[in-house]
Amino acid sequence: MRKRTKDFALRIVRLYAALPKNAIAQVLGKQILRSGTSVGAQYREACRAKSNADFISKIEGALQELDETLYWLEMIAESGVVAASRLDSLRKEAEELIAMFVTIVKGVKEKTRMLKRKGVIPHPSALIPKEDG
Repeated sequence: MRKRTKDFALRIVRLYAALPKNAIAQVLGKQILRSGTSVGAQYREACRAKSNADFISKIEGALQELDETLYWLEMIAESGVVAASRLDSLRKEAEELIAMFVTIVKGVKEKTRMLKRKGVIPHPSALIPKEDG
């Protein structure tokens, strides 16, 4: 996930760099640059969480940034700044990341509930999915 969220951020940076230099494109571009690059930062912060609640909060923050990024992708496409077809792969990646983060949050909440019933309070690092390489 670290690599995937970083790669996503780099794709957003390249999109911003390729946008037209007019005012509308730059305003929209700065918005997507901020939201799209924060996803990886939020994930990394989650990996250093001090509590389960902190971990979930950071992952949910990443989800909010991804949703906002989808909004700015829609705005860029629907305003005619960039053809929608050129943004399809970024939109798809954002949607896949959302699905993955939702799964992580649900899994962590369920594991936490299960372990609490057994009287165990796990450290967040025990709940973070292992890196995919």
